[in-house]
Amino acid sequence: MGERTVPERRITDHWSTAVSRIRPGEILLRGYPVEQLIGKVSFAEQIWLMVRGELPTPVQGRLLEAALVAAVDHGPQAPSIAAARMAATCGVGLNSAVATGAGLLGDVHGGAGQQCMEVLARVVGGEDAREIVAEYRQRRAYVPGFGHRFHPRDPRRDPLLELVREAVAAGEVSGDALRAGEELEAALAEGRARPVPMNIDGATAIIYAELGFPAELGRGLFVLSRSVGILSHAWEESEGGARIKGPLPRPLLAGYHGPAERELPRRGADEVPAGE
Repeated sequence: MGERTVPERRITDHWSTAVSRIRPGEILLRGYPVEQLIGKVSFAEQIWLMVRGELPTPVQGRLLEAALVAAVDHGPQAPSIAAARMAATCGVGLNSAVATGAGLLGDVHGGAGQQCMEVLARVVGGEDAREIVAEYRQRRAYVPGFGHRFHPRDPRRDPLLELVREAVAAGEVSGDALRAGEELEAALAEGRARPVPMNIDGATAIIYAELGFPAELGRGLFVLSRSVGILSHAWEESEGGARIKGPLPRPLLAGYHGPAERELPRRGADEVPAGE
């Protein structure tokens, strides 16, 4: 039998993409030559172009950039930052240190924004904010995107929401997610001496929802933003020269709550495991 020829298009379509076209001397990103984008669009606008396919309006680009800037870092007490710093002291290289930190951004640490977007969508879809809050309280769960273990009032909340209000007034976004967030915030405050204000996850969830990003992509954008802080801390730690830096300062040792020190019982020769 003769050799079977596979059509070239069938092979090249194996990795067919609408994101970029790369040929000798040519780089097209969503159809735009890269040389036309360089120096003309911001990084936030470029992110929008890459994930959405078209360039944002100036207001959309400003909102996206504000959300990305606001979430870049929250100090070495954040597990993702601490892990990246520890990794950097183990000599794994900057790329591995950043990957270590970013790899910790899951449902518990880093996922609240996506979860909040899903809750916002429920309110926008017609569900009552009070009933949703009651549902979370019944199962003793936190409403994602509200309250903060460190800040009485997250300093990032107000400037982000003010930008959303300006975009609503300009007719650039609907304001539906903003209203949903404020309804949830009001419902959480009912019957409490102290309110439970929105945190960075809630504020950025509103922005991403207003901009039309799917909830899962909202988490991806948070990871992209926080990776800047992870990179900064990993680089700083690597420059410090420390080696194998653990979670506790060297004079301190982790607590222990196992059995007290004890002697191994004597065993006869016939009780010695095989091979010893």
